[in-house]
Amino acid sequence: MSAESRRYINLPNRRAGLPFSDGVFVGDTLYISGRIGLDLATGAAPASIDAELDLLFEGFQAVLREAGMSMDDLVWVQVYSPDVSLWQQFNAAYVKLFSREFPARAFLGSGPLLMNGRFEMLGIAVKG
Repeated sequence: MSAESRRYINLPNRRAGLPFSDGVFVGDTLYISGRIGLDLATGAAPASIDAELDLLFEGFQAVLREAGMSMDDLVWVQVYSPDVSLWQQFNAAYVKLFSREFPARAFLGSGPLLMNGRFEMLGIAVKG
């Protein structure tokens, strides 16, 4: 596959010098890098879980929009959390993001996440 068939997506508000792209579009498939709901003013996850989820989902949707896609185009999602007891709170917000069927998904317990995040989410979306 040639480099010309790839489109790299980087949101305008991202920190400079990060060693990854926000997403990579290859053909009709978008690979979304892991995202944490960080407050851009502090560089850390907010104290409120709901505020962190809002930031996480807003950032994830921004990458999808940049690719001309939506949450309904996701086919696979993986979520890491150092506290799996937050599964129900995560799901309560997550399910509101879809208007059709849900993608395949894993919610995995993890070690500590960067910047004190409670969730890191990555995914694959397919246009069509």
